[in-house]
Amino acid sequence: MPEQKPVILWFRRDLRLADNPALQRAVESGQPVLPVYILDDGGEGSWPDGGASKWWLHHSLASLAEDLEGVGSRLLLRRGASRDALLELCRETGADGVFWNRRFEPAIVARDTEIKKSLAEAGVMVRSFNGSLLQSPLSVENKSGSPFKVFTPFWKHIQNLSTRDPLEKPTSLAAPKSWPASESLGSCKLLPKRDWADGFEKEWTPGERGAVEALEGFADGPVNHYAGKRDTPSVRGVSKLSPHLHFGELSPNQVWHRMDREKHEPYLRQIAWREFAHHLMFHFSDTPEKPLRPEFASFPWKKDASLLRAWQKGMTGYPIVDAGMRELWKTGWMHNRVRMIASSFLVKHLLQPWQAGADWFWDTLVDADLANNTMGWQWVAGCGADAAPYFRIFNPITQGERFDGEGAYTRKWVPEIADLPDKYLFKPWEAPGELLEKAGIELGNTYPWPIVEHAKARQAALDAYAAMKS
Repeated sequence: MPEQKPVILWFRRDLRLADNPALQRAVESGQPVLPVYILDDGGEGSWPDGGASKWWLHHSLASLAEDLEGVGSRLLLRRGASRDALLELCRETGADGVFWNRRFEPAIVARDTEIKKSLAEAGVMVRSFNGSLLQSPLSVENKSGSPFKVFTPFWKHIQNLSTRDPLEKPTSLAAPKSWPASESLGSCKLLPKRDWADGFEKEWTPGERGAVEALEGFADGPVNHYAGKRDTPSVRGVSKLSPHLHFGELSPNQVWHRMDREKHEPYLRQIAWREFAHHLMFHFSDTPEKPLRPEFASFPWKKDASLLRAWQKGMTGYPIVDAGMRELWKTGWMHNRVRMIASSFLVKHLLQPWQAGADWFWDTLVDADLANNTMGWQWVAGCGADAAPYFRIFNPITQGERFDGEGAYTRKWVPEIADLPDKYLFKPWEAPGELLEKAGIELGNTYPWPIVEHAKARQAALDAYAAMKS
């Protein structure tokens, strides 16, 4: 009896065994399964992973490999163009089928279409599934048959759509009699050469097991107080599931079914915002680089490398902004409320293009999701779908006082001003000299003066907006 041909399970942004449609269908084929992850040196389309994402990917792949061994299988690693790697693996093993879960970034869709064509020409069956979103962007449209551009009607619509029950993790995978060669994880060189990411390990546990623990930890308590605490960066008020969702260690479907739909609606709206971001990117493919609202293409940005660098380093002189940027650098993540404040400061106080901020977040966030990152920055800049009006300019002083009133978050990340009383914490330049001296602060030396004056920067932003409109 001839040896049964294997099928290939191509892992992408679905690094999990539970609720994995492609994995289930590969198992149902009854054939030996070859799980593979391809490190595409071409960068998965036009957006290669940033440094923080590579760190997470390394540890997530290590976790996935261990989980696969637990069900009698192993993870193959290949490098190079995805199309070439898959064709080569099919030739080596005689595999006659490839299964994967779809990604919906436009560049990836175009690439996958070409891969499907090449595999079909080689006589290889291809099956792809939606494992990363609650609903495929192809299946959601408004009453006129067009994509949604406003979140509220999108949210109302998807609540009435059915979702499948989460799939169980397989207990075993049929293995081939012999395994093809695999790259070692270390040879992929995903970890940073410097010690930049040392703080990540204290904050995160990449991999499916870490994702499930994070979900259960959130569902067992914090989610019940989400509406009241989500804007307070000093407490555990948010889920911090975003990197697990981005790498597919957890599916939105699993989160959706884990929560009580009525009781936890404020949080589930955030899952829907993630869906909205991916739907927007699928239908408006230029948005990672170009504003959705075309009039913003002529916005008079004032590119300044020194201002951008001060913002990146958390040295703007505005404590709540600096706290957020330092949290980002140290942990690979930033609280969402502070993301809005820090992002607004860059595009409105400093008049730096939103793309520059998006690029920095892309490189430093462990949850650097192209759709979410794009939508978030275009929202802040006022040029995206359902965006905040450009003329709504956050005051970084009052924002700090409102959302970090006791200063715990700011003092943690900007320790050089920790001894200031609350009254001056978010505006240290107004503190009396003797108070600064007592707190060990020398403005311009131990902590910077503000790089712009709020009132003047606000007016400059409004003037730039008026110039664009005219």
